[in-house]
Amino acid sequence: MFILFGPAGSGKSLQGQRLAEKYNWRWLSVGQLLRDKKNPVLERTMKEGGLVDDNFVVNMMHDAIKEAEYAGQDAILDGYPRDVWQAEWLVAHDDLENVDGAIILNVPKEELWKRLEARGRVDDKKDAIEKRWGIFEQTISTMREILEKKGLKFEEIDGVGEIEQITERIEAVLAKWGTI
Repeated sequence: MFILFGPAGSGKSLQGQRLAEKYNWRWLSVGQLLRDKKNPVLERTMKEGGLVDDNFVVNMMHDAIKEAEYAGQDAILDGYPRDVWQAEWLVAHDDLENVDGAIILNVPKEELWKRLEARGRVDDKKDAIEKRWGIFEQTISTMREILEKKGLKFEEIDGVGEIEQITERIEAVLAKWGTI
């Protein structure tokens, strides 16, 4: 199991889905799990760039992680934890015991905008995206510090290039960790 971090538009979900399919892992994306709930309140919050209540998210993800573990299946945590409180909760509730490490996809903002415009999702409004980017930039270093203190390995990779090239970069890190 590993964590895939990156700002909105970095390709973490695309890469997570590709790897999950290739290796028969579970892809655990907070955004997708929330969208799958088809809850109008959750949908409105995401469309406005807001964050869904932390308690709701951590319990939803905790259940999803445990389901994967009970099934004996590896998983990719896509963008989770998303803030400092969630990172601390993850550590306190021993949800890291089967996590090999975390990978951060680095992508310049100009490239992120191009990608977001191309995908055209309903919650990809400019102000909502700027808000999500700000949250990511404010929290990633603190989350990294919290998780590294717990022994989690981190790698940063270049998230620009052909989709297959980026997948190969992620796989190289996973091979180094012994995940694949």
